[in-house]
Amino acid sequence: MVKMALSVSTLMVFSLLSLAPLCFSQKSKGGYLYPQYYDHSCPQAKEIVKSVVAKAVAKETRMAASLLRLHFHDCFVKGCDGSVLLDNSSSIISEKGSNPNRNSARGFNVVDDIKSALEKECPGTVSCADALALAARDSTVLAGGPSWDVPLGRKDSKGASLSGSNNIIPAPNNTFQTILTKFKVVGLNVVDLVALSGSHTIGFSRCTSFRQRLYNQSGNGQPDYSLDQSYASQLKKNCPRSGGDQNLFFLDFVTPTKFDNFYFKNILASKGLLNSDQVLLTKSEASMELVKKYAENNELFFVQFAKSMVKMGNISPLTGSKGEIRKTCRKINNS
Repeated sequence: MVKMALSVSTLMVFSLLSLAPLCFSQKSKGGYLYPQYYDHSCPQAKEIVKSVVAKAVAKETRMAASLLRLHFHDCFVKGCDGSVLLDNSSSIISEKGSNPNRNSARGFNVVDDIKSALEKECPGTVSCADALALAARDSTVLAGGPSWDVPLGRKDSKGASLSGSNNIIPAPNNTFQTILTKFKVVGLNVVDLVALSGSHTIGFSRCTSFRQRLYNQSGNGQPDYSLDQSYASQLKKNCPRSGGDQNLFFLDFVTPTKFDNFYFKNILASKGLLNSDQVLLTKSEASMELVKKYAENNELFFVQFAKSMVKMGNISPLTGSKGEIRKTCRKINNS
């Protein structure tokens, strides 16, 4: 597994240290989250999550991107409350059936394994929402990316929102303004948008998520000419006009399993896979400048990614007496 380079510059170290005050007490609408939340109630919690994630990623490299994405899809809908993990039941319509998640979201079995190990060590103590937040950080580190202190103390929701999942999670074919608006709705800005989009430095996308760029970008039967045409020709080989919807393609074809800034370099070369990737360069001067900065400076990207992940992880968490600590992540207690 690719590990983060040991030769981290002094600038990087100081920059990450500067995050410490921010991380140690994240004020949210629901209360405070802080990294030491389980230090007394379940001191092994972080190591347990790290161990299970490491085994899963060693077995399948792709799982790092899947767990990171799962955290995104959780936080954008109703806040970071583990709602994305709930299965259908008599009282719940699962978010797993939404357009962004159906045949796409994965890693649920790994979260089950994490939760099982946590329950064995500390019954009824660590929430599924916190376990997922830790798993996203550990996945990033295992892929060679930055680390950060994860503020903890979230509770799990007792419900899900299929409509929220369908309407709030940014889609690959959304316009830049639509994507930015969806970020602003949950308290994130254009800097967070560009930095967090950098998670596409690892993982895959399905043919159905970018087919329109190859054949019918604007509904006029013409391809997206902002996509490098030699790259487009390569993509067409396994992403035909019809069929092959689930065929997988690297989001970053240069270093597909390594968390780095090649994602931004690819965009500058007109080789961003998704429309939502390429519009960061073509539709906004502010985002264009950030793409250029992160393409030039990997450390700058890493520092901002860590900051933005902490910020995203703090979207409307349930704290205190709100929510519950689920015994299993797929269903609410007493169901």
